[in-house]
Amino acid sequence: MELANLIQHGTNVSITVSLSDLYDFGNVLIQKTKRELEQAVISDKSETYPSPDQVAKILDVDKSTLFRWNKKGYLCPIEVGGKRRYRMSDIRRILEGGR
Repeated sequence: MELANLIQHGTNVSITVSLSDLYDFGNVLIQKTKRELEQAVISDKSETYPSPDQVAKILDVDKSTLFRWNKKGYLCPIEVGGKRRYRMSDIRRILEGGR
């Protein structure tokens, strides 16, 4: 029976584990966590460029607010393929309370 099944059924068991197996298990957990964290960092650093409609929805504001923010320099769009787009990093900054 797998450990997950034992845990799920609430089975109360005692297990004997060798020191080398425990060491290997710890290393596997560390490597798995490291890969997950690296992937999270990579995905956070990848930049996306949502449209004004998407940004208005994300920030829960009207598109006229985006226009006003652009005039004030608070959130300025960029041109991508002849269309206005916003940097997701700028949107995250606003969502986190930054200026």
